[in-house]
Amino acid sequence: MPERRRPRVRRPRVRRQVAAARAPRRRIKASTYAPTSRRLAPPAHGLMVPTRWVKFVAALFLLPVCAILSQTFFTAFARAAVAERLWAGEAFWFFSLGAILWLIAFFGLPRPVLIYVFGHELTHALWVWMMGGRVSRFRVGRDGGHILTDKNNFLIALAPYFFPLYSLLVLGVYGGLSFFMNVQPFGRLLYALVGVTWAFHLSFTCWMIPKKQTDLSENGTIFSLVVIYLANLILLGVMLILASPHITFASFGADVLRNVASFSHGVVLLVERFQRAA
Repeated sequence: MPERRRPRVRRPRVRRQVAAARAPRRRIKASTYAPTSRRLAPPAHGLMVPTRWVKFVAALFLLPVCAILSQTFFTAFARAAVAERLWAGEAFWFFSLGAILWLIAFFGLPRPVLIYVFGHELTHALWVWMMGGRVSRFRVGRDGGHILTDKNNFLIALAPYFFPLYSLLVLGVYGGLSFFMNVQPFGRLLYALVGVTWAFHLSFTCWMIPKKQTDLSENGTIFSLVVIYLANLILLGVMLILASPHITFASFGADVLRNVASFSHGVVLLVERFQRAA
């Protein structure tokens, strides 16, 4: 008998499509996964206020704080520079020399964009880790970079604009070496390197802000600029206190309180004047 052949069953071909993973344009991409089994419906008659509006109002309230701290800082700096001759100190001159050399290189030589992008994204990642988050991807290139993380807030997004990573790295290395060797002969080099890295941070921050960074727009540009200015001003105040032997945290705080009282008195007089005019 002839052998019977089993009919062939044609199986449909399954095409596997591999989606190309494109790098997101945002600096930080927070995970949208929520580990909840159900979603709570919003109240029917609730008032939903956009977060950007809240941050804009917060920025308006922070403007007087910026004005008071600016007045306190520049007054203290002028007093330290003129009356206490801070400008004649070794630390001031070598810090200024390092800053000037970097500014000459920044405007006269090709900018090390890759080094800045690496520090920018690493600062994002460090702040994510400090706040208990997790970084699942870290990408750096000359055209930009990004990280993927499960945590995001305005401090993480704005950290590279007020956290001088390379300056803190220089101070950390200097402090670490002090446990193993005498680093006092290298004090001038420390001041110069801090000047270079601080000017690196400041110049690239000012250079990047006008380039429509999503780090700023996602949190509201006005709010982001106010936070960046305030954070950098606080850091400069700390550096001034540490550099000047005659300025302490207590004296600086007393100056802040006096300026707060003066500002409050001016606001009260302004309100009374408007009431009389009405």
